[in-house]
Amino acid sequence: MKIAMIGQKGIPAKAGGIERHVEELSVELVRRGHDVLVYCRSWYVWPIQDYKGVHCVKAPTIATKHLDAILHTFNSIIGAVHEKVDVIHIHGVGPALLAWLPKLLRPQTKVIVTFHCIDRHHQKWNWFARLMLSIGELIACRIPDATIAVSKTLEAYCRMNYAVNTKYIPNGTQVPMNESDKSLLTQFKLEPQKYLMFCARLVKHKGAHVFVEAWKNVKKLRPDLTDNVKIAIVGGSAFTDDYVKSLTKLAADEPSIVLTGTQIGDTLHTLFSNSYAIVHPSESEGLPIAVLEAMSYGKCVLSSDIPENMELTKDHGMTFHVGDVNDLAQKIIMLLEAPENVAAVGNEARIHVAKHYDWKDIAETTEYLYELVSLDPIVEQAKV
Repeated sequence: MKIAMIGQKGIPAKAGGIERHVEELSVELVRRGHDVLVYCRSWYVWPIQDYKGVHCVKAPTIATKHLDAILHTFNSIIGAVHEKVDVIHIHGVGPALLAWLPKLLRPQTKVIVTFHCIDRHHQKWNWFARLMLSIGELIACRIPDATIAVSKTLEAYCRMNYAVNTKYIPNGTQVPMNESDKSLLTQFKLEPQKYLMFCARLVKHKGAHVFVEAWKNVKKLRPDLTDNVKIAIVGGSAFTDDYVKSLTKLAADEPSIVLTGTQIGDTLHTLFSNSYAIVHPSESEGLPIAVLEAMSYGKCVLSSDIPENMELTKDHGMTFHVGDVNDLAQKIIMLLEAPENVAAVGNEARIHVAKHYDWKDIAETTEYLYELVSLDPIVEQAKV
């Protein structure tokens, strides 16, 4: 089967849950014998080269906040139609605005949309962008041959708001087995097990500023616990330079706060491997791959108590009230006071994600959905 992945920035992933999702899913589908094309944006990955058997294709775009995704999606769909693919798999409700286009240009091509998160809740968008994203949600649920929701929360959201039964196929992770190079920590002046880590794009709804403010409170409240401990903010801008500047300013007067910028590969592996715990204070998610990855490393994750995070951390982590700096500070103190409990929770989390969020199983389920929608008499059953 020839499959086109559209909506992501590109692979290999540098940052972003959708990019990680597409990378892992595409590689697994290639291993299962499929021909997979991933449409990439040159500003995100250059030079664009095939990756682990996946064909990476450049599609033109204009790298601005509001035009980048939709122009790239349009050009990617045109390219995929020209390639006569069997399935166009669109990722995200923004790109889903054009889910009708392949049906117009090549009706025999099946269209799948993965609903990754409720993007219109993200604070970086203006009213017009939020309106378009709302329309994108409607199209994502009503137009494709099948719609995938990456969390049970999103599955319920689509059912309640759009009267549509989506297919629940979660994000996944791989349990890392290789050792880390601890010397890579020296560039950040970090020591193993002596830092708490945040890993996400630096956009306001991910809550890095909440973590920084809470950490400052912890430093004041319990200097005995934090004397040799730091926090690492791992991530970079996503057309959010003003927010990054404000975060940098907020952290400037506290030397125990380290902003590493975007990290990938061995450096990111080392940062995860040697962290004491992970803090994920986001206000909006789909099913956070950063949390899944942290759990795969055997780390205790302290997350905000939004439903999408709670799917992972309610029983296999710790939570605090979303946006509550004081509550987060108190929970961080609890983490620092109980290293044995932190280790135990992390070990249980690792076992849990290895059992329930393996990319091989996710690729198999997705492959079955592709096959199901290709059987014309039962196309509509694909949404059950």
